[in-house]
Amino acid sequence: MGWIKELLISGQSWITAFHIVAVVCWFAALFYLPRLFVYHAMSEDEISIERFKIMERKLFRGIANPSMIATILLGTALFSIYPNYFLNSGWFHVKMGLVILLIIYHHACLYLMKQFRDDKNTRGHVFYRWFNEIPVLMLIGIIIMVVVRPF
Repeated sequence: MGWIKELLISGQSWITAFHIVAVVCWFAALFYLPRLFVYHAMSEDEISIERFKIMERKLFRGIANPSMIATILLGTALFSIYPNYFLNSGWFHVKMGLVILLIIYHHACLYLMKQFRDDKNTRGHVFYRWFNEIPVLMLIGIIIMVVVRPF
């Protein structure tokens, strides 16, 4: 097992770089998907409604899910290099709390997407406009925790 840790340490910069790429892609999907919900909720014609269903499904399956999985796997790899450092850092615990909330938000998007898919959406476009702001707050918190490390 020691060789695995040595391999991770030697590739730490690469792991960090790809972790950041995965995070950016995940957030891009989580910013765009609720925006699609806004437009979907405003749609009245069948062609637009069906088009949004396809766009939402492809975005979620093709970008959001793979990016979330890559983010978690690469983050776990980074954590495994220096677990004691991270476990003893207050900023890391706050960051992880925000990441858990982000995963919950991700699954809330899946639930809402299924509501649209099954033509059972009961919310208007204003709800989705506000819902779209949630990941922005999480992103701000996560970046502050990682860069500033206030505690």
